[in-house]
Amino acid sequence: MSGKNWLKMYDSVVPHEVDMEFPSLVTFIESASQNFAENVAIKDDKGSISYREFARLTGVIAGNLRIQGIEKQDRIAVFLPNRTETILAFWSIIRAGAVGVMTNPLYMETELVHQFNDSGARFLITSEQLWPKVAAIFGSTRLEKAFIINDTGETAPQIIDNKQTFAWSTLLQDNSGYSCNKISPTEDLALLQYTGGTTGISKGCMLTHANLAANALQSGKMFHVLKPGQEKFVGVLPYFHIYGLTVTIILPVALGSTMIPLTRFTPKALMNLIETERITCMASAPSIFNACLSQKDIDSYDLSSLKLIISGSAPLPVSQLELFEQKTGAKIIEGYGLSETSPVTHFNPILGNSKPGSIGLPIPSTESRIVDVEYGTRDMPHGEHGEIIIRGPQVMKGYYLQPGQTEMILRDNWLYTGDIGYRDDEGYFYVTDRKKDLIISGGYNIYPREVEEILFKHPKIKEAVVVGVKHQTRGEAPRAFIVLVEGETIERSDLINFCRKHMANYKVPRDIEFRESLPKSAVGKVLRRVLRDEYNT
Repeated sequence: MSGKNWLKMYDSVVPHEVDMEFPSLVTFIESASQNFAENVAIKDDKGSISYREFARLTGVIAGNLRIQGIEKQDRIAVFLPNRTETILAFWSIIRAGAVGVMTNPLYMETELVHQFNDSGARFLITSEQLWPKVAAIFGSTRLEKAFIINDTGETAPQIIDNKQTFAWSTLLQDNSGYSCNKISPTEDLALLQYTGGTTGISKGCMLTHANLAANALQSGKMFHVLKPGQEKFVGVLPYFHIYGLTVTIILPVALGSTMIPLTRFTPKALMNLIETERITCMASAPSIFNACLSQKDIDSYDLSSLKLIISGSAPLPVSQLELFEQKTGAKIIEGYGLSETSPVTHFNPILGNSKPGSIGLPIPSTESRIVDVEYGTRDMPHGEHGEIIIRGPQVMKGYYLQPGQTEMILRDNWLYTGDIGYRDDEGYFYVTDRKKDLIISGGYNIYPREVEEILFKHPKIKEAVVVGVKHQTRGEAPRAFIVLVEGETIERSDLINFCRKHMANYKVPRDIEFRESLPKSAVGKVLRRVLRDEYNT
């Protein structure tokens, strides 16, 4: 091992460390409103909001959350797609000193019940379109009040009862504004970010103000071509995902940049937005690049305003990277991160040697090692595989209400990622496998055990196992292996429809294989790797 030899591979303008006195996230809003008051903070098809107005609005919403009964560190769930109100909701929660619980708008009722109850969320911010899902389970949760955004004119009277459900406009009623000034950046949580981790049981990563502020500042140093007050970020990655949240909601405010949410992704909608708004920065995933490159008229769009494209969530094929760079003139840099690390830990340099297929170098103030898989105590030589572990100010406090799981993943301040990889002799890291069975499909995380639990609810299913298999456009896709109860039959389409009723659409296995038995170990454990290897070799 040769220590932090990756530092010499940094672009010359990137510092080796960042200031460790990380502020509360509230200071990002205060700074942006002071330094870039007239700059556009958010723009959508209804208009734009300046940083001066952004600061005022988030203060007003924070004040109304307090008036409605929210106390410091209370949980507030945000169940919305990418839109202006999602950004306002997150930053208002931060200003109120509360804790955000960003929730996937594709979730079905059973998934919502778990996340709301596990987090202990008291309030919910959602839309009229999504409200029916919540209404069906509201009484099964700890939720006390829901604030509903109305997009269809007059709010339907059956929704608003003035006791538990309120119009979003309730939070916009003018007041003198509020900003919690008693936040301890290293102790107080800003976000409970849910992840399946290594067990498939959805857990809340406790991310503090310091964790998220550190990661925005660390990322900003690596992305040094981005200039304060001059950038436009497109919100194509989902805001409920930690990658989309940090890179397209938190970092832009730290830079005083414009945020432009894309509510419904289509390749044409994205490319049109880049062209018309002159977008300069896009955080993306391989599935998005692939969708854009598959458009026959891609060359008719002017994408030349892009100067930096950040790729994460899954490996980007070299051919796609080179082709997209050629068509945009932008630099695409690949990186790596986890929900547990706020999320960014590694990135390739922008000006220096960017190695295709590598996750890059540990970012400023971040250490990373490759250790033996068995015990995690011995450093592996360069080029040899082991588990990737990480230490830095962006590493979470732990899993919420899961001390046992926290002890397994956090040891001596090192986060054990569960990912297998190696480090080359210049300090570049590579991910080659996973200890965990997580499936990453089109940038979405799918936890096999979660899907299997739903399949087991079907009365005709005796055994079920789900593994990730290679997919041409999505990277991976879930494939289910099913053993039916003796004498029973079921159509694949019926089983797919059953799954659709109980889980988000991206989790539903389209590939279903019926078998008489599943491969098992001597102690009866299903051998997932055997099944996976049948399709991935």
